[in-house]
Amino acid sequence: MNTTQAPQPCHEPFGLVNPNAAGLDIGSAEIWVCVPADRAPQPVRKFGTFTPDLQALANWLQACDIETVAMESTGVYWIPVYELLEARGFQVYLVNARHVKNVPGRKTDEKDCQWIQRLHTYGLLSASFRPEAEMCALRAYLRHRANLVDYRAAHIQHMQKALQQMNVQLTQVLSDITGETGLAIIRAIVSGERDPVKLAQMRNPRCAHSQDEIAKALTGHYRPEHVFALKQALALYDFYTAQIQDCDIEIERHYRVFKPVVDAEQNPLPPTRKKNTHSKNAPSFDVRTQLYRLTGVDLTAIEGLNEVTAQIIISEIGTDMSRWSTEKHFCSWLHLAPHNDITGGKVIRSRTLKGKNRAAQAFRLAAQAVGRTDTGLGALYRRQRAKFGPEAAIVATAHKLARIVYHLLKYREPYQEMGREDYERQVREREVTQLTRKAAKLGFTLTPQAA
Repeated sequence: MNTTQAPQPCHEPFGLVNPNAAGLDIGSAEIWVCVPADRAPQPVRKFGTFTPDLQALANWLQACDIETVAMESTGVYWIPVYELLEARGFQVYLVNARHVKNVPGRKTDEKDCQWIQRLHTYGLLSASFRPEAEMCALRAYLRHRANLVDYRAAHIQHMQKALQQMNVQLTQVLSDITGETGLAIIRAIVSGERDPVKLAQMRNPRCAHSQDEIAKALTGHYRPEHVFALKQALALYDFYTAQIQDCDIEIERHYRVFKPVVDAEQNPLPPTRKKNTHSKNAPSFDVRTQLYRLTGVDLTAIEGLNEVTAQIIISEIGTDMSRWSTEKHFCSWLHLAPHNDITGGKVIRSRTLKGKNRAAQAFRLAAQAVGRTDTGLGALYRRQRAKFGPEAAIVATAHKLARIVYHLLKYREPYQEMGREDYERQVREREVTQLTRKAAKLGFTLTPQAA
């Protein structure tokens, strides 16, 4: 007779982690709110989305002794609610919508807010990362600037289309039609000049093609409707260029709001060792110095990171690395670390999760750039590409860059560049150690051979 007793089921209820919790279901025109049942005769209420309605919502939550509030990240409707409740002293949880999926058969706004409140009461929801208020403002400026650059790029394409319809092959003799020579020629065409020889005389001496080749490319059919389309595309290009310049002025002004970590005048930045490459989309002010004042380290010293990518990364992750306990948690949040599915004690699948993290996108762009350098990180990229392909190499190098940035921001230490020879020596030492361990396991001894 088997006397082994079966394990007794656990009937202990969940502990109340957040007893003073509320749940919000936010829409474009109405907000459903749920508080604990003992806090109000009607624990589920509906509010509008006008500012007086949001003030009434905050007052009601305070009257119900609510301390923490959970809400889904629904479009952009949550932003004014989040900012107002945070300003009123509530601890606000912005939750991923996938983490609060409701049970089937209960999909109503009224039921959703109750479900969110219940999950938050038992501590089953984790808040999404959101940097401090000043960094959020910088992030909003930079995201708006990125949109302006995209809008301007569309009108560059419109200019190229108008030129192509006139059979003006400017794109074949100029690598960039919005450069000094290209814009001078386009403005002259819009002003009424049609002589290809006179237009070609606006050529910058640094152009690779000769004046005769440019004149030949500028011989086309200048039909009025296409010239008009070119004129409007040029005007819109100039308009968005002016908007980007105004945005740069506002971004530079906002940098003064931050409390500097280091005094750039007493501890100036060392001269950069990177080649100065000018880009039309680069900010019009000294971003490197501003980032140095804000972080205390020179992130642009890292291979692959320039002022633009470093600025994007800082605006997305902030400067407080204590939000992630280790660099592994940081890389996992970026979706740059492998995600392992384990069942039966075995890893059945290992992959990196998909996501729209802008900081991770910046790290991937930096990884592509560093792959063309003769550095240790460049050697790492090329070694991973030879073994696993370009996509895996980009992720692996971006993962390495993210760990470096985490270390620099957390410990405020200057970056020490690793050369290609040092990296290859480390790889060789690691391979020798592995071979020695494997040979000892099989009962052999490795003997180094003299060169």
